Amino acid sequence: MGILIEQAAEGVCPSAPRATISVVIVSWNARAFLQECLGSIACSLARIREVIVVDNESSDGSPEMVETLHPWVTLIRSGANLGFAKANNIAIGRSTGEYVCLINSDVHVLGDCLVGLAEFLDLHPEVGMVGPRVLWGDRKLQSSCRRFPSLWNNLCQITGLSRCFPKSPFFAGEHMFYFDYRRSIEVEVLVGCFIMARRSAIADVGLLDERFFMYGEDIDWSRRCWLAGWKVMFHPGAEAIHYAGGSSSNNRPRFSVEQQLARLQLLGKYFSTPEQIAFRLLFVAHTVMRLIRILFQTTLGLRPELECRGSIRAQILCLKSLMTRGPKRLGCDPGGFQ
Repeated sequence: MGILIEQAAEGVCPSAPRATISVVIVSWNARAFLQECLGSIACSLARIREVIVVDNESSDGSPEMVETLHPWVTLIRSGANLGFAKANNIAIGRSTGEYVCLINSDVHVLGDCLVGLAEFLDLHPEVGMVGPRVLWGDRKLQSSCRRFPSLWNNLCQITGLSRCFPKSPFFAGEHMFYFDYRRSIEVEVLVGCFIMARRSAIADVGLLDERFFMYGEDIDWSRRCWLAGWKVMFHPGAEAIHYAGGSSSNNRPRFSVEQQLARLQLLGKYFSTPEQIAFRLLFVAHTVMRLIRILFQTTLGLRPELECRGSIRAQILCLKSLMTRGPKRLGCDPGGFQ
């Protein structure tokens, strides 16, 4: 693997510094996105020690594509859909780079993004994790920095206060929409589509919590990084495109429920019982409001009928999860939603 990387890198940047980056990608039925992702990484192999793809038993030919078109990639066939956290942990355990970069399969790495993040970590030994500026497919800015969830920022988001005062940190929701993403800044949470972590920080913080099947693990990992005394930083000197929905587009109702369950799991890990009850009430109110809005749009024909059916089903399933003891599902296989 190392020889292949070095040979591929020779045509990119012969004078590149010692490779210190291990790139980790988890993929599930996102062949086209994964192919583009690997192609974008191949343009900056000089600083990379290895690229590891964990395939969560895709049925769309993803692993065969990797083997055929990208022989320099280390492919791990999981044999089952292990979920995002567990699959990443397997690859992290196999990796050897000084820095470990977790990248979603639906990400396109731009320019010297990986080198830029690595150099930022080189210069700031107190930083445990760093994330780049993230863009949508149309190159508009994507919110990639968050604040840790609280009753207040969730209330502001659900009641619309965050939209009424978009430039106010006080009335903002979890997403930092008031931030212009033009300067390096310490943040509470990095969105998990693209995170570069220092291996020594991972040793202190621990791997991703595998009880989170998907979603929520990035919030938890960022939180644990802070609690361990490492800084979590955003760095605008590196950029990547995140198309979003590479895997979730396969079954949006299921993934909506997964997001809701991950939220409940996070509450069970960090908040008291009274706080969890308050959060649930907020989430129920928000889900009901969404359901009413979708039904209204359906009645007026403002959205395609098929799209509305999927959205209605997703909201009903989310509401059902809120009315049950969701946190007990921690680590459960989501096959029931397929």
